[in-house]
Amino acid sequence: MERTDPRYRHFVQILREELVPAMGCTEPIAIAYGAAKAREVLGRLPERILVEASGNIIKNVKSVVVPNTGGLKGIEAAAAAGAAAGDAGKILEVISAVTGEQKAAIRDYLSGHEIKVRPAEGDVIFEITLTLWAGEDQVRLRLADYHTNIVHIEKNGEILLKCGAVVAAGAAASGLTDRGCLSVDAIVDFADTMDAEDVREIVERQISYNWAIAQEGMARDWGANIGKVLREYYGEDVKVRARYMAAAGSDARMSGCEMPVIIVSGSGNQGLTASVPVVVYARELGVSQEKLIRAVTLSDLLTIHMKTGIGRLSAYCGAVSAGCAAGGAIAYLHGGGCREVAHTLVNALATISGMICDGAKPSCAAKIAAAVDAGVLGYHMFRSGQQFRGGEGIVTKGVEETIANIGRLGRLGMRETDKEIIRIMTGCTGE
Repeated sequence: MERTDPRYRHFVQILREELVPAMGCTEPIAIAYGAAKAREVLGRLPERILVEASGNIIKNVKSVVVPNTGGLKGIEAAAAAGAAAGDAGKILEVISAVTGEQKAAIRDYLSGHEIKVRPAEGDVIFEITLTLWAGEDQVRLRLADYHTNIVHIEKNGEILLKCGAVVAAGAAASGLTDRGCLSVDAIVDFADTMDAEDVREIVERQISYNWAIAQEGMARDWGANIGKVLREYYGEDVKVRARYMAAAGSDARMSGCEMPVIIVSGSGNQGLTASVPVVVYARELGVSQEKLIRAVTLSDLLTIHMKTGIGRLSAYCGAVSAGCAAGGAIAYLHGGGCREVAHTLVNALATISGMICDGAKPSCAAKIAAAVDAGVLGYHMFRSGQQFRGGEGIVTKGVEETIANIGRLGRLGMRETDKEIIRIMTGCTGE
């Protein structure tokens, strides 16, 4: 792909939009970011807060530890952290610089102030509205479509910021570079021909950050310690290392580790899954740093491509797309081109596309391990001359057609599943 090709600029910009640092699970951090920004507009500490959140936000915040809070979980904790100690200028690292005194202040604020949570109305998949009050002043702030997208700010009835229409359920996120230019062929072409210097800084940061938290997950006691369990019972083969290192990063991240992760498609778990297994294989194979950068870039863009059709939040586990993409990148590291990558993706997607997302929590690490395993299996199937063929289940002839089927499954087919998962998690089963 020539640098003069418009797609080349789009691909680089997509990576810059997606590969951003975040400390902690991105949904509670988005709430903290919104609360910090709203407090900034309010001009003082709010006396009370109302958080209105869509079901998928509630699902992903409910069971995950908010970092730098001393182990607190939930929407109320995230809002309190942002309001009492957040720095909105740090965006998704909004509570990364919280001091010991501020941790105590967060707890005091949470126990001494009213923070109410309500389900958001309407069918927007990603929506967070925060209303803060202090004396006679009121600020209302709304995020929609993705984690940093503030679409409305209002103070005392005066609109300070109002963006365009918010995307309805099932549509692509607004305000971002059009992902329609992505295809497996084009992504492989870009990985092969790009000037690595155009992405080196952001991709090497991803490798550095995500590998560091994976090491932390293996070094200490985090969550359910899925990484350590895999190592203990399955050994040190490269296929196992790829699984346990990615899982270990999630072990730490889901349990409040105060280390940043570079996210992909709005998710740190996806960022870990798309990168860490690729690093493991690159080191095993002894490839150059440039080859590693190309392979991680490939994995990131494949993840984004598959997630575009599904949506940022759904009942379809995001680790699946990233694990399958990592399998494609592993094929690439072994010298594979578009054919090898495409077959790996189809085989992997056919294997694991039924895995549900039931929110952010320690078990995400186990799901990541399963997704990476499917990606690696997909590659080894191809090497053995085996494949899943069009007409077998959701597999259709051609990788793009199969990816489109996965998008339809995650975006439309699992919509009711998503609602039922949320009802189960919130205890609103109607029974």
